[in-house]
Amino acid sequence: MPEYKQFPLADTAEGLTEADIIAWQVKPGDKVTVNQIVVEVETAKAAVELPIPWAGVVTELLVEPGQTVEVGAPILTIDVDPDGKAAPAPAAAPVAEEPAEEEMKPLVGYGSKAVVTQRRARKGAAPAAPAAAPVAVAPQPAVTPQPKGGYVPLAKPPVRKLAKDLGVDLHALTGSADGGVITRDDVRAAANGSAAPAAAVSDSDSGYDPATRERRVPIKGVRKATAAAMVQSAYTAPHVTEFLTIDVTPMMEFREKLKKSREFAGVKVTPLTFAAKAVCLAAKRTPDVNAVWDEAAQEIVYKDYVHLGIAAATPRGLVVPKVRDADSMSLKELAIALTELTDVAREGKTTPAAMLGGTITITNVGVFGVDTGTPIINPGESAILCLGAIKDTPWVVDGEIKVRKVLQLSLSFDHRVVDGQQGSEFLADVGALLADPAVAITY
Repeated sequence: MPEYKQFPLADTAEGLTEADIIAWQVKPGDKVTVNQIVVEVETAKAAVELPIPWAGVVTELLVEPGQTVEVGAPILTIDVDPDGKAAPAPAAAPVAEEPAEEEMKPLVGYGSKAVVTQRRARKGAAPAAPAAAPVAVAPQPAVTPQPKGGYVPLAKPPVRKLAKDLGVDLHALTGSADGGVITRDDVRAAANGSAAPAAAVSDSDSGYDPATRERRVPIKGVRKATAAAMVQSAYTAPHVTEFLTIDVTPMMEFREKLKKSREFAGVKVTPLTFAAKAVCLAAKRTPDVNAVWDEAAQEIVYKDYVHLGIAAATPRGLVVPKVRDADSMSLKELAIALTELTDVAREGKTTPAAMLGGTITITNVGVFGVDTGTPIINPGESAILCLGAIKDTPWVVDGEIKVRKVLQLSLSFDHRVVDGQQGSEFLADVGALLADPAVAITY
């Protein structure tokens, strides 16, 4: 006889309590193997692909893409004995059974604690359905756990898209059409704060409709975590920002030489590559910028290594993956590492572990054509360097005005750790290295 198991949402990183379902990689009826990726979720740290620890046939997907689910809540049901070869399982097992610890070892990041949680209903959601009695190990679809709100909302794909665009939770609505189907009017009424569908905002209405001129996006995932971290940093570390404008014409000329060299053939060398190398060299001369303030221990912790953070804009928000031991890398090794890091980040595949333990960060606003900025320090660090756009600018050279490649730098630092002198010396060193890479020989 069939043997059903429910796959719970795993704790993909220490301290996470919930995740958003991005996309399913399987559907009911699909056969799966051990450690096959079945779902992509977004946590407060990154997008993560989750493997399943069992082989079998998927019988039901218990949540939909876009839903926020608490860690430990069941998200999928699988028949691990579709051929009926195993011995009959005992009856009356409660839903959301906890798989044995040994069974869960293949699952990436799964905690050892036993957790049975329920997904939270959004504010204003319909009352939850009464708790179901314990069911047999082979549950029927009618008694499987329902999504938040107590029922599965009935709505056509265009209506679901409209709800997503307007930030409306379909689980909090009762459809006005036959059979409880949710319509466009129901969604628009909810977005406009009305208790019932409003005839004045129907599809055919040509009058003013504020709901269709606004778009609400839930604050969650990477965006939510970034916002919390930036607020904490801005109100905890006393920020000081300094600026420096430099002529980087020699650096750009050197870059062209490297492109033609055999050693750098096929290697992408960018201004960010030079900046990464300059930060590593300058941090050795001014170690304060690579230190961190430990409030609990009342100590300043100096790091004898550089885990260089690179702020990267992605479709899911800002992430800051790290180049580990960047100070030990050659210019070519840094170029390759930066290319791999940014490619992974843009694909949304940066892992939570890749964003932990940084010591100093670079953010490059120049790629957007922006001259400079006042960046906020990444939590757990004491300095962040901002690269502006490199532009052709009139510049005085040996008493004459010439057109040169000019770059603006800005450095924000934690004034508890870094004094003005140390911050200025570090920024001046970075500027000198970028203005003339040959200066590195003197360091």
